[in-house]
Amino acid sequence: MIDHVSIQCADLEASAAFYDTVLATIGGRQVMDFGEVLGYGTEFPDFWLGRRTTGEGFRESHLAFRADDRAAVDAFFAAAVGLGAEVLHAPAEHPEYHPGYYGAFVRDPDGNNVEAVSHGF
Repeated sequence: MIDHVSIQCADLEASAAFYDTVLATIGGRQVMDFGEVLGYGTEFPDFWLGRRTTGEGFRESHLAFRADDRAAVDAFFAAAVGLGAEVLHAPAEHPEYHPGYYGAFVRDPDGNNVEAVSHGF
């Protein structure tokens, strides 16, 4: 249903370094670079970063990236923590969502709630 999503960042370079590292653990990479806007994905960009240019103040977003398996969720979490990300929830199963839901939640450099999740299907 979702084709792509975009967020604005206070510090594009810090956010790019964060997402370059954590998305690599689940198969993602920077696939387009327009200088002020960066596109991430596996083949085509479905997640975009840009400099904050509109609005005032911070509005937290929740971004969940699908991982192939639990090991990829664990690698995502380790990479984020290695970069100094605040831990919201360490990797764990969340049966309240559905059986096999395994996720880890951290904050990105702008304070967004970022998750890697494997659905165990």
